[in-house]
Amino acid sequence: MNVLKSWLASLGLAEPGAEALATLIVAALVALVGVVAHVITRRILLRLVRAAARRTTTTWDDIFVEVRLFYRLSQMVPAVIFYVATPVVLAAYPSVAAAALAAASVYMAFVGLTVFDALLNGGERIYQGFAISKRFEIRTVVQITKVVVYFIGGVAILATLLGKSPVVFFSGLGAFTAVLLLIFKDTILGFIAGIQLAANNMVRKGDWIEMPGHSADGTVLDVSLTTVKVQNWDKTITTIPTYALVAEPFKNWRGMEESEGRRIKRSVYIDVTSVKFCDGEMIERFKKIQSISGYIERKLEEVSTYNRERNADESLRVNGRHLTNVGTFRAYLEHYLRSHPMVHPEMTFLVRQLAPTEHGLPIEMYLFSTDQDWANYEAIQADIFDHILAVLPLFDLRPFQAPTGSDLRALAK
Repeated sequence: MNVLKSWLASLGLAEPGAEALATLIVAALVALVGVVAHVITRRILLRLVRAAARRTTTTWDDIFVEVRLFYRLSQMVPAVIFYVATPVVLAAYPSVAAAALAAASVYMAFVGLTVFDALLNGGERIYQGFAISKRFEIRTVVQITKVVVYFIGGVAILATLLGKSPVVFFSGLGAFTAVLLLIFKDTILGFIAGIQLAANNMVRKGDWIEMPGHSADGTVLDVSLTTVKVQNWDKTITTIPTYALVAEPFKNWRGMEESEGRRIKRSVYIDVTSVKFCDGEMIERFKKIQSISGYIERKLEEVSTYNRERNADESLRVNGRHLTNVGTFRAYLEHYLRSHPMVHPEMTFLVRQLAPTEHGLPIEMYLFSTDQDWANYEAIQADIFDHILAVLPLFDLRPFQAPTGSDLRALAK
């Protein structure tokens, strides 16, 4: 600056004019340096960084390239140059220098916030690559960190523009606490709920949850600071406030998905008028069913021994013990289901008779399929009950069915 002012003064320019022109020339040179530095950083250094990231075996550098961390860092270069050069270039104009420094500071603060944002995004994506991310989601923590940092950055920028200390703004926040709580109510509730969800491992991305109160039944797509997005099975998206998952009941099917089976709990209703004792013809027919032939032999011997020991008069079936078609049917179901290749052999297994209702006598099957996929599970369940309904007539049993129009027309004839 001094050399340039001396040279301009030697050309006959007055002191004020020489100083102003020298300042203008040097400012133009600084601006040119800043532009050149920006071009070099964007066109050369960033390409070198991308090329180096592609050639490394690690993934974290590729992730930081994808979230544009290095691109946002490159935007800091011209601002730093202007910030460093301003006190020298505008030394003769303190007010202008102060305004320029404030503008450069605001710009660098804003770029710094975007860099921190990209750093958090990259860190979150790197964390998703570890197995622990399946148990503990950090999305909510990342989002609340962003809110806090952007709030502090905004206060710092505002303080710079107004020429005040940030402490002044923070000290005055007490008067606006109620307003802030009202404005950030969902954010605060979501943050607390997010901590509870993560600490108790209640829900995470990929879980199948069911929440009838919010018409949600599907897969969790995202757990954020304020909302949880659920893609229902009809492909619609339900958005639930995060704090609702803590305040209201919901069902998480993760336990089923992490287990080795999926429960089948369904009943077939028997017409009670078709229940009867087995006669000789029925017993001979049942003996031909290979899966229960041994059961029939053992049961007949057991019943015969019981009746003989008690001198039961078998001329009436009410005396002593006798096989029934519905009891034999239950025994057949147990053998059939235990030998079914898609029924889990080590999980809960029941074939039980429930209390009769106006719809007949329920025979309930409580078991687990080995395949948890929804379509395959439904196919397995359908195949089992197709067979059960088809074999009912072999046991002289009828399924209960409410009278239909054809039944009523048949009675009218």
